[in-house]
Amino acid sequence: MNSTLAMYKRFTSLPLGDRLFSLAFSLKAPYFRTIHPRVTEMRQHRAELVLPKRWSVKNHIGTVHAIAVCNGLEAAMGLLAEATVPDGYRWLPKGMDVSYLAKSTSDLVCVAETTEADWAKAPEVDVAVHATRDDGTRVVEGVIHLWVTPAPSR
Repeated sequence: MNSTLAMYKRFTSLPLGDRLFSLAFSLKAPYFRTIHPRVTEMRQHRAELVLPKRWSVKNHIGTVHAIAVCNGLEAAMGLLAEATVPDGYRWLPKGMDVSYLAKSTSDLVCVAETTEADWAKAPEVDVAVHATRDDGTRVVEGVIHLWVTPAPSR
């Protein structure tokens, strides 16, 4: 089991463990601290986090800035990739294609999903991502493209 996934399972067995893990995750990947993610699910082929609508991620019209949403989607993808990448392999994001569908007027749930078939296409793996408002409206959807290769020997 990947060390990040093992840490998630260990932390979430504790009271407030999801918040402790989210903080640890944000310290490991400091750029994600800018969106204050709260990880709610991490497992093979699926990861989910809440991106709170805070002053620091709002744009000039008071909605969650599109790039902050992309940051949340990339964070969810990273959790999924850590939980899913085969032992002895590494992953790198190669690109992102997203569509902005509606205004991000609330906290958002950012989700990343794959299937076994997606990973069978390595080295190129596409991860489906989407963000949803609290009323269920999908505000952003897209694909993050990964490059999955054997990890170099140390």
